[in-house]
Formats: sequence, C-alpha cells, structure tokens
Amino acid sequence: TTDFVSLTSHLNSAIDGFDSEFCKALRAYAGCTQRTSKACRGNLVYHSAVLGISDLMSQRNCSKDGPTSSTNPEVTHDPCNYHSQAGAREHRGGDQNPLNYLFCGLFGDPHLRTFKDHFQTCKVEGAWPLIDNNYLSVQVTNVPVVPGSSATATNKITIIFKAHRECTDQKVYQAVTDDLPAAFVDGSTSGGDGDAKSLRIVERESGRYVEMHARYIGTTVFVRQLGRYLTLAIRMPEDLAMSYEESQDLQLCVNGCPLSERIDDGQGQVSAILGHALPRTSLAQAWPGYTLETANAHCHEK
Repeated sequence: TTDFVSLTSHLNSAIDGFDSEFCKALRAYAGCTQRTSKACRGNLVYHSAVLGISDLMSQRNCSKDGPTSSTNPEVTHDPCNYHSQAGAREHRGGDQNPLNYLFCGLFGDPHLRTFKDHFQTCKVEGAWPLIDNNYLSVQVTNVPVVPGSSATATNKITIIFKAHRECTDQKVYQAVTDDLPAAFVDGSTSGGDGDAKSLRIVERESGRYVEMHARYIGTTVFVRQLGRYLTLAIRMPEDLAMSYEESQDLQLCVNGCPLSERIDDGQGQVSAILGHALPRTSLAQAWPGYTLETANAHCHEK
C-alpha cells in the first residue's frame, strides 16, 4: 500500500498519460495482494485493499494484464512530502528508527504539554518561544488573566514556516484574540507550487479554528480560540523537532518552562494565582465554603 501511494501521489489527473501510469501502479498493487493472499486471508485491511483495487481498476478501465510499475518508491519519491521520503528511506533500509511524532500543546492559564510529555503550569508572561528549530518558529504572547495575577493566558501567536528548498518560501502566520485569519500575513493560503500544496491553511470553523498542514516537514499546527484566549497544538516528527542549534535552547516545547516561571500544581496553586502575600485565612475569606472538590465540580459545570 505504501508503494502504491508513493507511485501515485505525484500523478496529476489533468496530465496526459495519467490513466496508463495509474493502471500500471494498480496492476503492481494487485500483483502484491495476490502474492500475499495466503498469509493475509484473515486480515480485513487486506480484503478492503483487494476490493478497493478492483473498484479502481473498473473506474479507470484498467486491463488486468499489462505493464506494471516498479515497486521501488525511490523512482517517484516526492521531495516535498516528508512521509514519502521517510517511506523511501525505510524501503532502502537506511533508516533504522521508525517514524516517531512528538506533540506539544499550550492552553488555559497556561498549561503546557512538552514534546517529552511533561505537563506544567507556567506564568511565562510576555513573549516566549515555544519552538525555534531549523524548520519552524512559534512564539506566543501571554497576558495576566486578571491584573496582578501570576496566571496568564495566550492572546497572540506568531508562526514562521522557514523557507525550505523548492517546497515553500518563508510563510508567517499571526493570530490575536478575536482575529484568527485563514491566511498567512501575505494574504496567501498556501506555500509551494503545483496542485499538491506542500503547505496550506485549512479553516475548520470561521474565526475560531484553523489548521496548518506542512507536508514537506510532516507537521500539523492547530490554532483555536476558546473564550477570550488562544490555544495551540503541534504534531511534528521527532528528528525535525530536535533539529536546532545550541543557541536555540529556550524552547518551551523542548525544555519546558524555566523553574522560576512554573506554578506549583499542588496546594500552592490558589495562593500562586492570588499572590503569595495572602495568608491562608485570607484565602478562606476570599472564597468561603470552597474546597478543592467543590471548585473542581464548579469548573467542570462550566
């Protein structure tokens, strides 16, 4: 299946010769399923593939006999598709490490999930870099939720997709509270040439939720507005996320928040938000009758 995708992902149905090339790839795919029919006879995915091949052959009027494509993805790998490149490396046996993705997210006031799956609550007021590697830069600006509070939330996000060979020029995206555009700063909605855009923005909910798909680096960025603040989530291949210079070590997604910026997740949380000067008796007066359980219940209701 990987070979079939690699052989057909670059084809353009508007160009002469599409059908013959597509049929060659389909016949190679069909030959592969025939060779593995005994080993795969109890596998539902295998049977779905066989039915899918048959349907596609009918749709494209492909004959069952005829030339087949070489099943070496190297022949047709797309330099602007990270997954096809990774597949070609695996096919050649040159990449011993399986493709691994890392995830980073920033949400709330603010809660951080790092690439290493550490969860932290931080102050980080002002502008801070979440990611700053050789392919992507992401900076967030956080403001106090209420004046004098150490709890902050994100009201501005700047994302820079760095120029990458022939795949895309540099593209900058910027969102602020109540202005979540479905385009880059230059007005475009994609980067790269051709029909299969190597970088594109997809608006999922007008003014509230956009996704950025960067095929050339196998990366997806999600930006949402929830209430008055912005949230961010990023999925990126590990080898690219960890590709940065020593001078780029301040990245919240990689190393988490500096110790001085972290808010205690235990009993000190309320005092950290209200300010350390308040004694515990003042806290009890500020919210009479509130326990951790009732506060949690009230939060979940909202």
